[in-house]
Amino acid sequence: MSTEVKVPALPESVSEATVVTWHKQAGDAVERDENLVDLETDKVVLEVPAPEDGVLGEILKPEGETVTAGEVVATLTAGGGAGAPAPAEAPAETAGGPAAASAPAAAAPTEGEMPALSPAVRNLVDSHGLDPRQIAGTGRNGRILKEDVLAFIEQGGAKTAAPAPAPAPAPAPGSEPASTPAAPVSTPAAAIPAGEREERRVPMTRLRQRIAERLVEAQQTAAMLTTFNEVNMQPVMDLRGRYKDQFVKTHDTKLGFMSFFVKAVVEALKRFPAVNASIDGTDILYHGYYDIGIAVSSERGLMVPVLRDADQLSFAEIEAAIADFGQRAQAGKIELDELTGGTFTITNGGIFGSLVSTPILNPPQSGILGMHKIQERPMAENGQVVVRPMMYLAHSYDHRIIDGKEAVQFLVTIKDMLEDPARLLLEV
Repeated sequence: MSTEVKVPALPESVSEATVVTWHKQAGDAVERDENLVDLETDKVVLEVPAPEDGVLGEILKPEGETVTAGEVVATLTAGGGAGAPAPAEAPAETAGGPAAASAPAAAAPTEGEMPALSPAVRNLVDSHGLDPRQIAGTGRNGRILKEDVLAFIEQGGAKTAAPAPAPAPAPAPGSEPASTPAAPVSTPAAAIPAGEREERRVPMTRLRQRIAERLVEAQQTAAMLTTFNEVNMQPVMDLRGRYKDQFVKTHDTKLGFMSFFVKAVVEALKRFPAVNASIDGTDILYHGYYDIGIAVSSERGLMVPVLRDADQLSFAEIEAAIADFGQRAQAGKIELDELTGGTFTITNGGIFGSLVSTPILNPPQSGILGMHKIQERPMAENGQVVVRPMMYLAHSYDHRIIDGKEAVQFLVTIKDMLEDPARLLLEV
């Protein structure tokens, strides 16, 4: 009895996905709800679970293929496993079988891996003129991963091919071809560190394509301007230092800076509703709620999960939610509905050392706040020069609905709240 493994229903705004990683291979036993394959959309990575216990049959959509909702990507056979012993018996027979059978047996562990290369690995291998049989795979069942190829290249392609001919010294004709490509392969690979100009073409992920589209869209459709200010972070740092240990004991989460900024942004948005609005055709849509997007980085690219009803969240709830976003972004577990519907965005380039930048709007939002590195600088206070931990703030806004006066006052409000954090609690 064979069962079809299909692409799950995709979100309304997503029409297709790309097969990224197969976690099981044909012939592997699988359990119900076990993740078989990851599908990448332009927003998130979706997991396709096994519909029932069984053995994975034919993989119809290899890595790199484009699929749509409802499309069959593989077949699953309930129970069974007859296909699994066959490959195991073949090499056992060759030990005492005829010479004709021993030659392919020696080549099976190496040549058998070549058809299983993913498109990304295949392109990388072909672009460098490498022989996959010389690359030791660390993936499941010895499968060659992209990391294995890169490690092989970094080592100058000097992996020893001795283990391949050693087990089969008898079939000399079979061992000679295995060693023949070794010389030409190692020569160009070893020449790379000597200064050879190298180029490598890698296809953009769907998420990166979508990020590129939205950034270009923002610059082409919005009248985007940026206003700057600076904030003395000493009051926030003093307050945080005074209560951070007690905060962890009480709420089981760390007290960072982001909760202060979220609270300050929400208060400023209440005073300047246009910054929390968006353009819909020829109308201005004012939002009576405060869904704040928090930009987090991941290996796949920048993601902006949304804190829903941020005005109703406590400091502890904000910190816990942001920490959870960061962890799940790295693991690729952010859900699609968590990336939609924000009314304003906060991005922190300071964690990477950025001193000042101009953040780009996240359409259809009309405003975004850029945080930066905290750096001690000499400041004039009451006629004296003192050293303060300062941060530059950048507020990019859509000038079509937000006037310069509103944009500047919005940023000044955030500055005032942070330099006197008691106002965040008193809402004054």
